Amino acid sequence: MRTFDFSPLYRSSIGFDRLAQVVDAALRTDSTPSYPPYNIELVAEDKYRITMAVAGFRAEELDIETANDTLRVSGRKAEDTGPKTWLHRGIAARDFEHRFQLTDHVRVVGAALDNGLLNIELVREVPEALKPRKISIGTGSNVQVLEHAA
Repeated sequence: MRTFDFSPLYRSSIGFDRLAQVVDAALRTDSTPSYPPYNIELVAEDKYRITMAVAGFRAEELDIETANDTLRVSGRKAEDTGPKTWLHRGIAARDFEHRFQLTDHVRVVGAALDNGLLNIELVREVPEALKPRKISIGTGSNVQVLEHAA
C-alpha cells in the first residue's frame, strides 16, 4: 500500500494544494534518475548553478524549460543513420529528462554548454515587499499623540 489519495485534501483546504501536489509527485517517482550525473552548487548567497554532464549532446539536442516552479531539462539524441559495428559501447547516449522543483522566487537566468557540461544559472529574487524590514522602536518622549482628551 504505497498509494495515497489526496483528493479529500484538495476539496477541504485552501492553500495546501501545492503541498499535496509536491507530496503526490514525490510518491509517484520510483527512483531518482542517475543519468546524466549533475551537481547543484551555491555560487553566492542568492545564486545557484546546476551542472550536468551531457557529453555527446549538442546544444540543439538539449531543451530547458520552466513552468509552474519546475525546471525541466531534457536531452533527445538525434538518430544515428549509418550502420556501426560496436566492439565496446560504454558511452551512454540515451535520451533523458530531469525535473527540479524550484522554490518561490527562483528563476533561471542563463544556460551554457561548455566541454560537455551544461551549466544552468539560477537566481533567487525576493520582492522588496517580502524582504524582512527593520522596525525602529521609539521611546515615550518620541511618540506622537494623535488625540488628546481634554
